[in-house]
Amino acid sequence: MAVDIVMPQMGESIFEGTITRWLKKPGDKVERDEPLFEISTDKVDAEIPSPSAGILKEIKVGEGQTVPIQTVVGVIDAAGSAAAPASTPAPAKAPAPAKAPAAVPAAAPAPRPVAARPVAASAPSAPHDGGRIHSSPLVRRMAKEHGIDLSTVQGTGAGGRISKQDIEAVIAASGGAPAAVPSVVSIPAARPVLVPAAPAPVTVAAPGTPGVQAHVALETAVPRERIYFGNYEVQSMSTMRQRIAEHMVASKRVSAHVYSVDEIDMTKIAVLRAKSKEEFEKRYETKLTFMPFFVKAAVAGLRAFPTLNASLDGTNIVLHKDINIGIAVALDWGLIVPVVKNADEKNLLGIQRTMNDLAERARSKKLKPEEVQEGTFSITNPGVFGGLFGLPVISQPNVGILGLGAIEKRPVVVDDAIAIRSMCYVTLSYDHRVVDGAIAHQFLHKVKETLENWSEPLL
Repeated sequence: MAVDIVMPQMGESIFEGTITRWLKKPGDKVERDEPLFEISTDKVDAEIPSPSAGILKEIKVGEGQTVPIQTVVGVIDAAGSAAAPASTPAPAKAPAPAKAPAAVPAAAPAPRPVAARPVAASAPSAPHDGGRIHSSPLVRRMAKEHGIDLSTVQGTGAGGRISKQDIEAVIAASGGAPAAVPSVVSIPAARPVLVPAAPAPVTVAAPGTPGVQAHVALETAVPRERIYFGNYEVQSMSTMRQRIAEHMVASKRVSAHVYSVDEIDMTKIAVLRAKSKEEFEKRYETKLTFMPFFVKAAVAGLRAFPTLNASLDGTNIVLHKDINIGIAVALDWGLIVPVVKNADEKNLLGIQRTMNDLAERARSKKLKPEEVQEGTFSITNPGVFGGLFGLPVISQPNVGILGLGAIEKRPVVVDDAIAIRSMCYVTLSYDHRVVDGAIAHQFLHKVKETLENWSEPLL
């Protein structure tokens, strides 16, 4: 029995996806829920599991091609009785993309010599001192395939996390063939290099030279290519980054962004967390962070001021009964916002466990499509990287997003005396078409009041 493999929908406002890599080839045996191919959208870079066990019979959409959701990208012989083909058939022609491509020039410009610049590969670092090595299952699989000891790889991702690009750089430096299409094109420094002309050249203004343009032909077959010049480089944007750019520009164009800032004394929670976190982790087998406290406070604010738990549909304001909090998670390759569904029905432990699970699976590309949908309000945390505060862009179709700054000790006035307290700036970006400043500041005051007067037990 033939089972169609379709392009899944990875978010409410996502209508297409790009296949970045097939993990199987025609004739390979696959198990149900085994990773089958990788896709990239504006919200998710994900490994898509097989819908059925059997033999991968046909690939209809090749790597690098973008197709609408629900497009059939391949076929599995679920019976598994069909013999594997003697040779790998060429992928069938992909369906026409939703938008017509730009016109291709009749003749591409001739290649031109370009001053080369050495490419900095990831240099192996000293072995780790026995601490945990942060990496995704994809990275660990690539390292195993190429015999790479992850303890010798210097991670360039957030918090020293080893990314796919780090592994590919090590493979390239050792002279081996990468397991996937390389994301960085290395150009030797020993000689000038001719950059191959592409069907559709990209015009790039050379930095520091107003009015002077360098016509650079980017190799369309290689995603995220980097071309190095004497004193600058040109990178092609990943599919995810292109979609993020489109949606951020659209959000700024659609929503009337206004920002409010407040400061919260987190001393009581900081002391309570420091006293209980070891017992909390031992008892519940999950780490206790500050984020669930902010989620609970945001829920209290949204209950009191439901205008912020809304979306706009034309001239109608849709007030959501469910409180679904999207939590921004920084990835090595972009940003994703998995959603804590029905956050108002969960206690602190339930929120923490849900967040930890979503974040881990986001980094390992295991999120399900429904886990990035139906968010009614969002929280982002630039403070985890040391930022005092940020002014985030609203995630459509929400009308508000809460930004958290770093929690740090500062001198403040308490009862006419100077005291050292753990303080945190919080910001609220809101859509002024729906939310007025009075409501925004009352919401922030409710968040502040909830955190400074915390009474819920942790254990």
